[in-house]
Amino acid sequence: MDAHLTEWLNLGIRWIHMIVGIAWIGASFYFVWLENNLNRSNPREGLSGDLWAIHGGGIYHLEKYKLAPPQMPENLHWFKWEAYTTWLSGVALLLVVYYLNPSLYLIAPGVELSPAAAVAIGFGSLIVGWFIYDLLCDSPLGKTPALLGLVLFVLVITACWGYTQIFSGRAAYIHTGALLGTIMVGNVFRIIMPAQRALVAAIEQNRTPDPVLPAKGLLRSRHNNYFTLPVLFIMISNHFPSTYGSQYNWLILAGLAALSVLVRHFFNTRHDSNRFAWALPAAAVGMVCLAFVTTPNRQPTAPNLAATPAERASAAAAAHAQGSMFEEVNEVIHERCTVCHSANPSSPMFSAAPAGVMFDTPEQIRQQAARIHAQSVASQIMPLGNITQMTQDERDLLASWIAQGASIE
Repeated sequence: MDAHLTEWLNLGIRWIHMIVGIAWIGASFYFVWLENNLNRSNPREGLSGDLWAIHGGGIYHLEKYKLAPPQMPENLHWFKWEAYTTWLSGVALLLVVYYLNPSLYLIAPGVELSPAAAVAIGFGSLIVGWFIYDLLCDSPLGKTPALLGLVLFVLVITACWGYTQIFSGRAAYIHTGALLGTIMVGNVFRIIMPAQRALVAAIEQNRTPDPVLPAKGLLRSRHNNYFTLPVLFIMISNHFPSTYGSQYNWLILAGLAALSVLVRHFFNTRHDSNRFAWALPAAAVGMVCLAFVTTPNRQPTAPNLAATPAERASAAAAAHAQGSMFEEVNEVIHERCTVCHSANPSSPMFSAAPAGVMFDTPEQIRQQAARIHAQSVASQIMPLGNITQMTQDERDLLASWIAQGASIE
């Protein structure tokens, strides 16, 4: 497919995915907040609670029935298409970005795996993951929510580790997010919606509704709520190569997911008490710690102002020698990188330089030195799929040039 058309197809699907995802997540957050903030003291007969709210210049009065009203209202609003459309658009993104070019974006460099096998593993794991999750929820483990949550966390991170063994770091993260998203939409399609249909059918047939199914639906809705923040991070993680590009990428995701769940738990429980008020500062400290432990090793580049004349002379000689080093660096960049990162990419996969990054001139190369280090030296996520076969010696050359000040003179 033409690179320009592929890019716009990617943009259109991603835009849809973001719009419907916001609608789904917004509804999830709102109804969990509503459930937590109902006034349950002396509710009217048949109600479990009510809530008064003001928004947008109007005052609202919301009531929740213990199970259902005596008869169904004429208009009843359902929340389902947001979830379905989010998942379908997410799968379409997987297809366009990863499955149409598995050798470039999906499979990790050096992994001997056919494109068809990689795609089968990627998509098949999403379906298998849902059934494992569903079995665990319906097992005796489901009666102890905290323990179930811990087991699910370990299994999801184990899946992420497994993905990193065969997929690129970026693809491993996205498939972990897709696994969580599949579980979430599976909860809506297989548990929550059937429970709601059964509730409505019982009322219409003048039967007493079964309280077990709505309770099960509420539990799965809670799971979806806690999955949301880790999924949101994964959706934007491709902007942060120091996470998915690290050799410890699965551990970094585990840390970020744990902090996200902790923050979500604070917001889910603050209506009851402030006993989890420590969660927000703890999450902030945790983020600082993750930033610290993921710092790549690099040599100092600042000049030594206290150097002796002999040391300064030696440094000047090294700088002069670096002029010839840049000739080698420039050759590596043009051979391995400007295939894509150029005003006129020669790669048929791009009609314009990705992210607007170009290495056509020495000045552009020097300006992007920090990014080159982050993506081609520290994390080695570039070139994509190592399609241009950049060697370790060439990466070491780039690291040495950048450590010595990235001179182009």
